[in-house]
Amino acid sequence: MSGRTVRGRLPAGGAVLVTGASSGLGRECALDLENRGFQVLAGVRRDEDGEKLLAESLHGRLHYTVVDITDDASVRAAAEFAERAYGALRGLVNNAGICVPGPLECVDSEQFRRQLDVNVVGHLGVVRAHLPLLRRSRGRIVNVTSGLGKAAVPYLGAYSTAQFAKEALSDALRRELGPSGVRVSVVAPGAILTPIWSKVSAAGEQVLRDAPAGVAERYRASFLAFMEGNGQQALASRTSPEDFARAVARALTDTRPRARYWVGADARRMGRLARLLPDALLDRRFGGITASVGAAGSGAAGAAVPATGASPAGGE
Repeated sequence: MSGRTVRGRLPAGGAVLVTGASSGLGRECALDLENRGFQVLAGVRRDEDGEKLLAESLHGRLHYTVVDITDDASVRAAAEFAERAYGALRGLVNNAGICVPGPLECVDSEQFRRQLDVNVVGHLGVVRAHLPLLRRSRGRIVNVTSGLGKAAVPYLGAYSTAQFAKEALSDALRRELGPSGVRVSVVAPGAILTPIWSKVSAAGEQVLRDAPAGVAERYRASFLAFMEGNGQQALASRTSPEDFARAVARALTDTRPRARYWVGADARRMGRLARLLPDALLDRRFGGITASVGAAGSGAAGAAVPATGASPAGGE
């Protein structure tokens, strides 16, 4: 499969940096790109995560760098390593991310800043640091968002805010960098069962613990029902990490890359709903999630969670 040319696609080859490659979608993407013939630099948070990836590498084209995308010095060090190792980058896959779930009234300022710092500010820092390497090969940037970058749902407001911002960041970068030959695409997956779901559940419980007791109780039953419903959607999803990896590979190799690649029927549905429905109908569609939240909280579970494409994507 290495280096194979497909009609309408460029051959695989060159170096690609994938952030958030420790587990989940990033791990699958890194291994898939290596299998296709790319040199892959996997951005991970810990050496042990990188060593596990190396153990799974089949072709000797995968290497790792420990990077914290919220730390400018760490990002610069990763870019310097990439320059020494490869000289140029064919692609950058901005996949690292976290999800801070919870009613916005319960999400404190520190948690909200952390959400934006990792999912938005950190990615721009990675882009800035690696742009000289991307320009040398007229490379590509792939930003991973989700269906929640087009429509915000209750209890994932902080995450949706970051995804909306990342969509805007991608649009601006695409228009600014196009004249220099660097192409920018978004890959937006829907619900996919990956290790991020356990992290999201733990983060949601922490948000409730940190919120004032009266505020947390107002939302608790409804929020927990929502989280359980979202988890069930992920379990039932037919979209796989392999589907996501194929979309990233297309964004890197299509001769005319799209601005956006949807992954999964639920993500495409979310995009259509956001584009076609007026706000009042979207409000009604998602209103069942919070139907049980009264002025003082009813303690009852919310209505069934509609299929939203509300998948936290990426991984830190």
